[in-house]
Amino acid sequence: MSARTVRAVVVAVCAAGVAGMIVASVAERNGAALTFGLVTAAAVACLIVATAVAPPTPRSDRVEALVAELVAGGADERTVRALVAEAAGRSRPPAVPSKPTET
Repeated sequence: MSARTVRAVVVAVCAAGVAGMIVASVAERNGAALTFGLVTAAAVACLIVATAVAPPTPRSDRVEALVAELVAGGADERTVRALVAEAAGRSRPPAVPSKPTET
C-alpha cells in the first residue's frame, strides 16, 4: 500500500471517527465516543509509522545527490539543507545563524 493510499484511508477514518464522536456524544454514549476517538488516534499513529518507514522516492534520492554534490563543492551542509527545506515549504526558523554584515 502506497503512502498516498495510507493517507487517504487515514483521512477517511478520521472523518468518520470525528462524526462518530459527535453523534455518540449527542446521544450521550460516552463509551462509543471514546471508542471512535481511540480508533481515530490509532489511525493517526498508523499514518505516522507508515510515513516514517516509507522508502525514499526517486525525487528524494535526487535531492540527496544534489545536496552531496554541493557539499562536496564546498557549500555548508546546514545552509544547503535549510535552502532545500525552504524550497520544499517545510522551513523552520533559520537553523543557520546569519552572518554579520561588514560596514
